[in-house]
Amino acid sequence: MATLKSTNPSNGNLLGEVDISSEKEINEKIAKARKAQESWNKLGISGRNEYLRKVVENFLEHKEELAQISSKEMGMPITMSRSDVDDSMHYFSWYIDNAKEYLSPEVVYEDDKTKHVAFREPIGVSANITPWNFTTSNFVWSVAQSLVSGNVVVYKTSEEVPLSGRLIEEIINLSGLPDGVFSEIYGDGEVGNILVNGDIDLICFTGSTSIGKYLYKVAAEKFIKIFLELGGSAPGVIFEDADIERTIDSFFGNRFLYSGQVCDGLKRLIVHENKFDEVLNKLVEKIGNTKVGDPLDDKTEIGPLVSEKQLITLEEQVEDAVQKGAKVEVGGEKLNLNGGYFYKPTVLTNINPNMRVWCEEVFGPVLPIVTFKTEKEAIDLANDTKYGLGGYIFTEDREKAERVAAELKTGMVQTNNAGYLQPSSPFGGFKESGIGREHGKFGFYDLTQVKVVAEEK
Repeated sequence: MATLKSTNPSNGNLLGEVDISSEKEINEKIAKARKAQESWNKLGISGRNEYLRKVVENFLEHKEELAQISSKEMGMPITMSRSDVDDSMHYFSWYIDNAKEYLSPEVVYEDDKTKHVAFREPIGVSANITPWNFTTSNFVWSVAQSLVSGNVVVYKTSEEVPLSGRLIEEIINLSGLPDGVFSEIYGDGEVGNILVNGDIDLICFTGSTSIGKYLYKVAAEKFIKIFLELGGSAPGVIFEDADIERTIDSFFGNRFLYSGQVCDGLKRLIVHENKFDEVLNKLVEKIGNTKVGDPLDDKTEIGPLVSEKQLITLEEQVEDAVQKGAKVEVGGEKLNLNGGYFYKPTVLTNINPNMRVWCEEVFGPVLPIVTFKTEKEAIDLANDTKYGLGGYIFTEDREKAERVAAELKTGMVQTNNAGYLQPSSPFGGFKESGIGREHGKFGFYDLTQVKVVAEEK
């Protein structure tokens, strides 16, 4: 039987293998999901949540095991991996605790003779596919709210992290969910293709824009609903009045932590010309004091890239920029460390819009910086991308922050140190960054369908 091999990106060593799911196995799991969906829905919100609270408990009991395999398999620093488990269970619990408020029937019209009641019902069998960068959070964000809503899920994690995926499946199996409510398959894009072309009612995909566009066509042919959370090239705009000392940890962390492998991370820095020297000097200093190394070391802040393929892509993007005139202020090359896929935190200046680091999504610790003079120029530079996931504004002028936030073509905007991630707040993008929203009432609404029933009094 063909297997997926899991490699430790810190040293290139083999961690283990997982069997690739066959077409027969995939279709059997879809059929079991189809059979389970009606009874799962009829449990109601409280009945489903009774099962799902056990899932949360079991995840927390296996927190260290999850964190360790995540760090070994995809290079996330261990302190971040532990936080990822805690944060994701916070989201899971929020979905459970707030489902009744947003999924209960709602009276939308009433007169002397009639009453109209709107019901939110599950869509059915959902095919969920996630990437490798936040193994536990990706699973929870994609799957948990759907299960709470009454859908059943057949799930595929990335081929880069099969051991993490297998552990997630084992933890859920310990929780005693009814057979078919959740199942997992393993493999690459070919396996995912079999899944989305099966007897399903919904596609939920997190990953690249190119694959998202393909899946959009699949959903159109099947005439089913699709949710897409795709790539990003988030701008960070630093205005002349910004307090750099107060906010540097924010714009540094949003680019470099976890080796810059974050979909909505700050990927292009747009700095007022009078702030350029201060920002550049502080970034270079900050990089010099940041520990790059073994992700299992509690002191490590930046680990390796997830794979050799990812490293090669990043090298090509930086080389393209240098050949077109970019200046390397710091970094600019891979780091030879234990045979792993490490890349030095890098700052590039003298950027032009034809460079790949500007027009493509850069999934690595590389930050291009450009300057501006006017607010309009800053906004134009920020919006000069096909993506529209996150955006970052740094200014001490609240009116300016509100004005610029309204002009950014992105689904989410952070001002100064006020992060936008909360389980009650929508997560998703404009343009080629996706369709639909996760979390909060917005996620519940996107994962259900509406039925109105007119009743006589």
